Amino acid sequence: MNEKQFIEALKEKGIELSEHQIAQFKKYFELLVEWNEKMNLTAITDLEGVYLKHFYDSISASFYFDFTKVTTVCDVGAGAGFPSIPIKICFPHLQITIVDSLNKRITFLNHLTNELNLDHMTFVHARAEEFGQNTAYREKFDVVTARAVARLSVLSELCIPLAKEGGYFVALKAAAGAEELKDATKAISTLGGKLIEEFAFHLPVEESERSLYVFDKVKSTPKKYPRKPGVPNKTPIK
Repeated sequence: MNEKQFIEALKEKGIELSEHQIAQFKKYFELLVEWNEKMNLTAITDLEGVYLKHFYDSISASFYFDFTKVTTVCDVGAGAGFPSIPIKICFPHLQITIVDSLNKRITFLNHLTNELNLDHMTFVHARAEEFGQNTAYREKFDVVTARAVARLSVLSELCIPLAKEGGYFVALKAAAGAEELKDATKAISTLGGKLIEEFAFHLPVEESERSLYVFDKVKSTPKKYPRKPGVPNKTPIK
């Protein structure tokens, strides 16, 4: 997917990019490739791959979840900024908080944000489990997102505690989403979440399968969750 195809594909979905936004995506691509030579941010560095598998794939969440109706977004384990920064470029009103366990990625994200002139961006260097127990962030966000970070049973424990009651957890998954959802049913209800919508679709060009799950935060998360770093991964809630 080249730049022109990217612009057209978004237009078909009702997102018309301004010249400024097009320039932001271009700069994002250039910085991603430049910094990737110094640190491992992504295995995908060709223009067509980045525009499709990072930019378009991230923004696809907004085809199914209305980001115009929320303000505060927390992105857990965003790596090089996916999905939240492409979403932020398209919906500039959003206030984004990214938590990541690797400080070098935070350094990249700070530089990227300055270069792209993005406001209301906060980056926190922390393990997601500790971040979720921090009262400054716990149950504070309208929506929590994550893309390809961990299995849904584990991811739920990292993300749902951060959503406020009445807020949402939006999980972007590949083809194995349905199977992961079955495994995560107990965890989701234990943590105060409830599945309200699920979508299956294909990424254009390569036709790879994608799943998107929207969970409502229907009740407060019990204080014991998330558990200590590493525990959710070793022993997911079953």
